[in-house]
Amino acid sequence: MAQSPLAVIKFKIIFIACWLIIAADHIMLLHYFGLSWSSAAVDAGISNVLLLLACLLVMIVLRYYLPRGQQYINVLALCILLTITWLLLSKWILNWLLGDQAGYTELFHHSLSIRFSLAFLLLGFITMVSILWYSQLEQKEQEERKKDAEKLAREAELFKLRQQLQPHFLFNSLNSINALIGSRPQEARKMVQQLSDFLRGTIKKEETQWVSLGEELQYLQLYLDIEKVRFGNRLATQTGIDEAALELKLPALLLQPIVENAIKFGLYDTIGETVIQLSATKEDRYLVIKVRNPFDPETSSPRQGTGFGLKSVQRRLYLLFARNDLVTTEAEENIFITMVRIPQS
Repeated sequence: MAQSPLAVIKFKIIFIACWLIIAADHIMLLHYFGLSWSSAAVDAGISNVLLLLACLLVMIVLRYYLPRGQQYINVLALCILLTITWLLLSKWILNWLLGDQAGYTELFHHSLSIRFSLAFLLLGFITMVSILWYSQLEQKEQEERKKDAEKLAREAELFKLRQQLQPHFLFNSLNSINALIGSRPQEARKMVQQLSDFLRGTIKKEETQWVSLGEELQYLQLYLDIEKVRFGNRLATQTGIDEAALELKLPALLLQPIVENAIKFGLYDTIGETVIQLSATKEDRYLVIKVRNPFDPETSSPRQGTGFGLKSVQRRLYLLFARNDLVTTEAEENIFITMVRIPQS
């Protein structure tokens, strides 16, 4: 489990300081009951070193075995077993070292219950702190794994959305090329070259998730050139881009499905020339992009203008920002307006 080096150092310092305080209290208490300073120091040293080893053993066990549910009874049994083992081992060592001193054996026997209680309480406290510490680390690790899994899922869905958009546009372009081969072979060859450049750009764009608005507009122009070959004089575009907005960032390949949606519903619902308007401005901490296309209010409902392209853009922005309010649409008389707001860091 990952641990912050600074947190580990702080924990060790606090742990050692507490143990020194306990040892000092132990020495003073034994001296108060009649032991010499040297005997009290030996007793405290042996007892606390053995108890420290028992606590370290508990911490090591809990690092690899965190109890769940009814398994806490096993931890309680371990603490009792270690306390008894500590008491017997310290008794044997201290009797061997200090047993010949007058009154020491009797004092030790009288303090057995106190020693056991204090050791058990200390072991229990260290156990509780260790469980909380390692549980917190495990929870953080699980959260990191969950975030990584969610990130991979978002990236996979974003890739899937881009892949769903490409065949739709590709098939339309190939059908147009097929129609132009017989009547206008020069335009067909030009469209093949433009389509090749567009697809090559798509591959490069997918290597990065964010681009500047200026880069995105250059790529969008390739798409518009292809569409103008398909629809001829029926399609015209107007742009109004703020210079301050050109360096702002947006997800790569975001504008093409929006403009494609505008062309599709603008040209299919009207006759004569169709003007698609694209504007971009910087408003507070947002890049605001608006795409306008005409529609015939008598034969078309504005809701028909929100096809798969806009839904995919909205889904993509939700995956990136966890917000559903970044894509909005409205109709003003016979103009359908799509507005996209991209938060800037």
